[in-house]
Amino acid sequence: MSICWRRTLSILPVLWLVLLPAASAAAEAVTIRVGILQYGTANWELDVMERKGFAAAEGVRLKLVPLALKDAANIAIQGGAVDVIVTDWIWVARQRAEGRDYTFAAYSRAVGGVMVRPDAGARSIADLRGKRLGVGGGPLDKSWLLLRAYARKTQGEDAATLFKPDFAAPPLLNALMLKGEIPAALTAWNFAARLRAAGMKEILNLDEMLKGLGVEGELPMLGWVFSEAWAERNRPAVEGFLRASDKAKKLMRESDAVWDELQPLTKAEDAATRAALRDGFRAGIPDADSRNNEAVARKVLKILSEEGGTALVGTASSLPAGTFWRAGTNR
Repeated sequence: MSICWRRTLSILPVLWLVLLPAASAAAEAVTIRVGILQYGTANWELDVMERKGFAAAEGVRLKLVPLALKDAANIAIQGGAVDVIVTDWIWVARQRAEGRDYTFAAYSRAVGGVMVRPDAGARSIADLRGKRLGVGGGPLDKSWLLLRAYARKTQGEDAATLFKPDFAAPPLLNALMLKGEIPAALTAWNFAARLRAAGMKEILNLDEMLKGLGVEGELPMLGWVFSEAWAERNRPAVEGFLRASDKAKKLMRESDAVWDELQPLTKAEDAATRAALRDGFRAGIPDADSRNNEAVARKVLKILSEEGGTALVGTASSLPAGTFWRAGTNR
């Protein structure tokens, strides 16, 4: 045998040892299909999870499935087209009350608030009595229902009669606000951030509503939602996905540079809007205390049940066990 061949054969075991971990990691990577609204803010975090390698480091391969509407996300996960979606814990509670096993891992506590034009002369919601109030979504929007309860307790009148509500999509409300056609709007946090960058003022937010209703503590409204049975079959991948999510949030909290990189996704037109979106996202990053979240959610579910009835919460008169996912166990 030639010297050349003997040398080649001698290094084959070394090459095998070097290549084996990479081949093994590739073979073990688990694909998680995430159903995501095409223009949803969760796209920003998922982009960071992928681009910075946080998901890959956890042995997770993300497959993003773009969806047009929130209802489409709910249908997609129920039909098995995706593994994970972003939605609120109220939907999860309703599903669990009806025998389905979806569970919720907190993603964001950013919900938004009541924004007013500077020329509206309003420093509190009392100053908006009898005026038009744009409401993002429909009559069963959770923020609107909480505002109704808050107004009843603090003003002695239901917000449905205190104001003249106009229900519309958040982009339309922003356009109407900027044109001066409506003086105020209750809208989602990212649209509220854009209004703030344009000079509008926030006079009431969700935390203040909850405090006014006697509810203390943090409450993430949006979360990563998935089937508990699927999560049990893929627990290492699920927990890796959630760790990657936490790492992305940490970077987005600490680094301004990453927000410059996200500009194509945020579509921030100027520095003020970019800063408002960045600060709004950071303010919405939840803590890790799922048990405290559950305690607050129980109180809020009672309020929402009274305001929205079965049309909103179905048969979930109380918070079903397992609504909130807990790392290591969901019991």
